[in-house]
Amino acid sequence: MIEKIEVAYGRGSVPLHADHKMAEWSVLRPEFEAAVTDPRQGFFDAIGEPLGAKPLTDLVRPGDRVVIATSDGTRPVPNRQLMPWLLDALKIPESQVTILVGTGTHRPNTDAELAEMFGEDVVKRVKIVNHNAFDAAGNEHIGETASGTPVVLNKIYLKADFRIAVGFIEPHFFAGFSGGPKAVAPGLAGIDTILRLHRAKLIGDPRSTWGILADNPLHSEIREAVALCPPDFLVNVTLNSEKKISAYYVGDYRKAHEKGCYNVKASAMVAVDRPFPVVVTSNSGYPLDQNLYQTVKGLSAAARIVSDGGDIFVASECSDGVPDHGNFASLMREGQSPEDVIQSVYDKEPILDQWQAQVLGTILKRARVKVFTSMDADRVRACKMSVVENLDEAVQCRVRALGAGTRVAVLPDGPLTIPYIKGE
Repeated sequence: MIEKIEVAYGRGSVPLHADHKMAEWSVLRPEFEAAVTDPRQGFFDAIGEPLGAKPLTDLVRPGDRVVIATSDGTRPVPNRQLMPWLLDALKIPESQVTILVGTGTHRPNTDAELAEMFGEDVVKRVKIVNHNAFDAAGNEHIGETASGTPVVLNKIYLKADFRIAVGFIEPHFFAGFSGGPKAVAPGLAGIDTILRLHRAKLIGDPRSTWGILADNPLHSEIREAVALCPPDFLVNVTLNSEKKISAYYVGDYRKAHEKGCYNVKASAMVAVDRPFPVVVTSNSGYPLDQNLYQTVKGLSAAARIVSDGGDIFVASECSDGVPDHGNFASLMREGQSPEDVIQSVYDKEPILDQWQAQVLGTILKRARVKVFTSMDADRVRACKMSVVENLDEAVQCRVRALGAGTRVAVLPDGPLTIPYIKGE
C-alpha cells in the first residue's frame, strides 16, 4: 500500500508517497482540536470571563491610551480576525489605540505585509508601529534581572495606560512555548536585552527546550524581565492544522498562558519508542517557512527523534531567503564544520542571530540535513546543508539505500508536532 502524505510547504503542500512495503512509516501529528464554531462569539465570551482578571471592558478606562502588542508577519497569529474584534471591544476612540508589532530583531513589516496581517480596514482605523530593537531613542532601560540582564523595552509600550499582549501558543524550541510574555520580550525589547536573553549559556542549557516552562532557565529570565512592566491583559489563541482558532486563553498574562501551555503540551507532544534513521519534516508552511533562519524550528523538532548520523529532510519554501538581514548566514559560514560554527558563537561577543546558528550547528553535528526549497541552492549549501530537487524522490532514494524495513518518521506539520523518545 502506498500512502500519500501532504507535507506543509509555503501556502500549500508537497506530496510524499509512503510505500509501506518498502519502509516502516510513522506519521506524527498533534491531536488538533476542532476549530471554534463561532470564533467571534468565542472571543467576546473569553474577554467577558477571563482567567485571573476582570472582564476587559471593566479594565479599560475612557481616557486610556492603549497599546496592543502582537507578533510580526513570521507568525500565524490570526490578527485579521482578532484585531477588529478587539477594537470593537475596547469602546474607546481609536485615536487612543496603537498596535505595536513585536519584531524582535526581525526586519520591519512592509505596508503591504501589515495590510495582509491586519486587513485594510484596521490599517486605516488605527496607528500601527513596527518595533525597532536597534533604535536607542525609541527604547528605555527600566531595570535588570537578577542575573544582570538589562531590561530595555519599547517606549510606546512603556508609556501606555493599558497594555494588551496578543499572540498564539505553540511549543517553542528553546523558550518552551510561544505566546504569553514573549510578546513583550523579546518582541518589544531592545537589542541588548535580546542578546542577553539569547546568550549561548542559556541556549545551550538542556532545559531550554520544547515544552518546558517551570524549569526552563531561558523562559524564567523572560518572565523576570517582563514582570518589570507586564501586560495588563493577554489574548492568546491556539490554532488547528488549518491555522483556524481552536481555543482562547485570555486574562492574566501568566495564568492564561500557563493554562494554554498545559493544554498544548498534552496535544502537541508525541512519544516514540526509539530514534529514526530518517525523519521528514516541514516548517509548518507559510508564514513560518518564509526563510531558512525560521526553518531551524522544524529541524529542531525533527532532531529530537533522529538517530545519530541519520538524515533529516525538510520542506521549507524560504521565499524570503536566508534572509539577507542579520548574522545567521555569516555565522553558518564559519569554518568547515558544525563544530566550528558552535565554537565561533562561544568565542565571539554576543551578536544578533547567534542563537539560531548555535541550535542549527548542534543539529548538524548529529545528522545530515537536506532541504527542499525555492531558494538558491548555493546559499543553502553555504549554511552547511544540502539541497534536494524533489522531496519525494530524495526520501525514496535514501530509504532504498538503507534497505527494506527502514523506519521513517514524518512530521507533516513541522514544529506544530513535538516528538520525543519515551524515557528521555
